[in-house]
Amino acid sequence: MNPLITDPNMPTQHTPVIVALDFADEQSTLEFVRTLDPQLCQIKIGKELFTATGRPLAEKLIAQGFKLFLDLKYHDIPHTVAQACKAAAEMGVWMVDMHASGGRRMMEAAAEAVAGYREKPLLIGVTVLTSMEQSDLAEIGLDITPEQQVLRLAKLAQSSGLDGVVCSAHEAAPLRQALGQEFVLVTPGIRLDIAGNNDDQRRIMTPQQALAAGSSYLVMGRPITRAADPIAVLREVNRSVFSDGI
Repeated sequence: MNPLITDPNMPTQHTPVIVALDFADEQSTLEFVRTLDPQLCQIKIGKELFTATGRPLAEKLIAQGFKLFLDLKYHDIPHTVAQACKAAAEMGVWMVDMHASGGRRMMEAAAEAVAGYREKPLLIGVTVLTSMEQSDLAEIGLDITPEQQVLRLAKLAQSSGLDGVVCSAHEAAPLRQALGQEFVLVTPGIRLDIAGNNDDQRRIMTPQQALAAGSSYLVMGRPITRAADPIAVLREVNRSVFSDGI
């Protein structure tokens, strides 16, 4: 544990923060992660970083004690996705996701593939990407609102054996009501300052708003990794979460 960031006054409650490691290479990733503490956050790597660095970096991060969310959004035939989830389980991945639009047979195959592991990864369905709005859905033939599509896919994911879904914080409250307290809701699009947002996320909230709405985990990338003092931001988010009684 890094004594520079360990805070003896930090509550021992479970942190909901997942830091998105949106770096281009292994060196910059490890340099940043070296300042973090596994007690203050989970971490996530996605397609760009995993494609550039492969399994070795993921294993290094897990070996440092971090819970790793492997955000590769699998979407393929059932056997292929099942084998990918099995490989993630053998690697020691904490959470892995797939597009719920891949259908019931794909998700059931994934759930069956990891069922025998003592510490199986959480299987999370991707519903509607937070960069998408109703006009985007219309262009791919879905004449419904993002909220309607999210609820439809989330119900399908739950009944197919998945542990939770990725969703916008704006969908968290109705999903929590419809799917119960145990279903995991992973929320990207978390920003410290909504008024100052100018990136590709559209359906966004602050950490406090998202947790109040029912989110389980908060994915935060640029607000932490691009901050002048990332550790201070991470500590403050955790303090604000705990002080609100979450």
